[in-house]
Order: sequence, then structure tokens, then C-alpha cells
Amino acid sequence: MLNLRKSVFLLLSAGVLSACSLAPKYERPSVPVATSFPTEPMTSASNPSGVTAETGWRDFFQDPRLQVLVESALANNRDLRVAALRIEEARAQYNIVAADLLPNFNAAAGGSRGRSSGATSPIGVSGVTNVYQVGLNLAAFELDFFGRVRSLNEAALSQYLATEEAQRAAQISLIAEVAKAYLAERAFAEQQELAQNTLKARETGYRLAQQRFEVGASSALDLRQNEVLVQTARASLATLVRQRAQAQNALTVLTGRPFAELPPARSLSEQNLMADLPPGLPSDLLTRRPDIRASERQLIASNASIGAARAAFFPRISLTAGIGSASTELGDLFEAGTRTWSFVPQLVLPIFDAGRNRANLTLAQVRNNIAVANYEKTIQVAFREVSDALVARGAIDEQIDAQRRVLEAQAERLKLAELRYQNGVASSLDVLDAQRELFSAEQTLVQARLLRLTNAVDLYRSLGGGLNEKATR
Repeated sequence: MLNLRKSVFLLLSAGVLSACSLAPKYERPSVPVATSFPTEPMTSASNPSGVTAETGWRDFFQDPRLQVLVESALANNRDLRVAALRIEEARAQYNIVAADLLPNFNAAAGGSRGRSSGATSPIGVSGVTNVYQVGLNLAAFELDFFGRVRSLNEAALSQYLATEEAQRAAQISLIAEVAKAYLAERAFAEQQELAQNTLKARETGYRLAQQRFEVGASSALDLRQNEVLVQTARASLATLVRQRAQAQNALTVLTGRPFAELPPARSLSEQNLMADLPPGLPSDLLTRRPDIRASERQLIASNASIGAARAAFFPRISLTAGIGSASTELGDLFEAGTRTWSFVPQLVLPIFDAGRNRANLTLAQVRNNIAVANYEKTIQVAFREVSDALVARGAIDEQIDAQRRVLEAQAERLKLAELRYQNGVASSLDVLDAQRELFSAEQTLVQARLLRLTNAVDLYRSLGGGLNEKATR
């Protein structure tokens, strides 16, 4: 009995501790992008604030109203709930696979009662027999000499870690989407206010034009031109009301619940989101962006699967054992002489499987190549997102500065046109055209400001920031 226990212990130790691995040595693929980001156009309007990828989202988005929306989205968004449940699913799957690394022992107790036939009995007499058993059993435990189970465990662990990274990526994307939806709603609100003020001014002008037409001081053409401006403003206002309502609905879906009261909102000009590129090469994105880390975890899992597929070509050794007591009488179950034991090692050597193992290995290798391509593509997409945001940032600042000057010029033009019209030097068409151009310039400036803010959000997200609430100081 002592020798049996010693043999079982040695075999289990060999299977658990000395398993080799047939998986290829993992090497991170080379980064398929340039060694540096394109230099952004620097302008006098640029005002970097030194924000880095580690800045918390509360530090970056300082609008109290937006902070409440982001906080609600992180707590109530249904997509994030699914992502969290995916983590639980992956953790459970990993625990199932990891259990195969250790032997499973079961306590068993049973009994049987049966009548034997006299025709089959050695002594020719029929009888009733009872058998009672109790013991500790070792289920078929694979001695993982070639690392098949260990490779499957490594693959399951990498899949679990990839799921965690995917959830972090989903959180960062959600924060960015909430911010962009909120900024869009603020832009529509400002444009709506401009449209309302413009409509009131044009309605006043239309009434004056109607009075002048009734007394014969202006033509029907002037009246119709004023009417066109009024209806155009009404159409613009109706469009903006619809767009703002739709933006609010989008925010409700993202945040997971409607809001009755929110802190006062800030205008676009008060947001001042300026993201500066932190020092470092594009390779730094490999540690910052969770989607890249998730893709690499998938690659590590596929690499480990190759090891499991290779191990299938080698013998599989399993061990079944048990120790206990058996007796024909329940009361004598633990008496002397009732002890039983069994030791059943088994070796299975694949000889002919119609190419199944070869096909499984080919499948694992192809999936690994696919994982490499996906990993490289993820890096390329990340590099492009950062590059696009950097290239656009300086140009957008220049665009806002130019558009502001256009607005100022259009406002001055309207004053001069009205003055010339009152002195009889210019026609009413000049005034109407100046009003139309001023309204267009106001709307375009709001859109340009929105573009600059969404560009900052895109750069912040593409650098992998936004997950932590507070920056590490």
C-alpha cells in the first residue's frame, strides 16, 4: 500500500510540475507603422495644455453637466453591462480549463443488492448478495508531459485577459461617445438660439417691409425677399429643434436613463478641451490602448493553441486510481480485511485519425496568422486615429480664427449696408444679402468650435486616456 501511494504521488507530481510546452515561443510582431507621428501644424492659435494619456476623464471633461452624464453612462449603459458579463463568462471558462491542471478527487459511497441464478452459480445454488463500498477515487487525470492541458490553460487565460481589455476599451469609447454627443447637443442648442434670434429680427424686418409696401415706399420684390429670409430662418430653426431633440435622445440611450435635473451647461467656448501629445514614439500606444492589448492577448491565445494542437500528436497518459473499503455487510464496512484499492494508468498513442490532428494543427496555425494580421491592423488603425487628430488640430484652430474674422466682417458689413440703405445709397437687396451671410457665418463658427472639441476628444480617446476618474499625481 505504501508503494502504491508513493507511485501515485510521483506520477501526479511528474504530470503537474514537469510538463513541457510545444507552443512556439511568443514574439511580439514588429510595429507596422512609422517610427514617429506626423508633425502637427503649429499655429498662433495653438494652446497645448499638457494633457497626457493618463489624465482622468474628470480632469479632462470639467463641465459638471458632462461629468454627471459620463458617470451615469459608466453605471447604466447596457453595452457596458454586456461587456462586464463577458468578463464573467471568460473567467468561468478559464476556471473550467484551469481545473484540468490538477487532479480531481471524489468521495464515493454505494451499495448493491442482487440475486444470482443457481444455473450460473459455481456451487449451483441461487442466493441474494449484498455489496457495500466507500472510498476516495481519482478520476482520469491526464499526466501533461507534452503540455497539451497547460497550453489550453494559457490560451483560456489570455482570452480572459483579452476580454478584460476589451471592456476597458469599451469604457473609453463610451466616455468619448458621451462627450461627443453632449457637445453636439450643445452646438445644436447654440445654433437654435441663433436661429430664434435671427427669426425674430427677420420677422420684425418683414413687418416693416410690409408697411413700406402698403404705403408704396417699396416694391413687391423687396417684400418677397424679406419673406424668403423669414421662412428660411423658420426652416433652419425647425431643423435645429429636431437635431437637438435627437441628440438628447442619443444621450439618454448612452447614459442609460433620462434626467430630470442636471447642472447648468457650459457653452462650447467655455469647454476649452485641448489635448497635447505626450512624449514618446508610436510604440507607446502598445501599453496605453486597451484595444491593442486585447488584440495581443488574442494573439498569445492563438499561439498557445498551436502548442495544444502539436501535443495531440504525442501519447496521452491518464491515471485513474481509488482506495476504500468493501463488504457484504454494512456494519462490517470498516473492519479489517475490507480495504480495497485500484491503480489504472492508461496510455493512448494516436496511430490513424484520418488527418484530424494534422487538420487541427493547420487550423491553429491559420488562426494564429489571422490573429497576427488583426493585431497589426489594430495598431495601424490606432496610429491613423492619432495621426488624423494631430494633423487636423492645427488646421482647425486656424479655421476657427479665420471664421471668427469672417463673422466680424459680416457683422460690420451688415451695419454698413443698413446705413447705406437708410441714406438711399444702397438697395434693400444689399441688406438682405448681408443678413443672410451673417446668419451663415454665425452657424459656421459654432460648427467649427464643435469640430475642434470633438477633435480633442478623438485625440484623447485614441491615446488610450479617459478610463481613470482622476490622474495619478
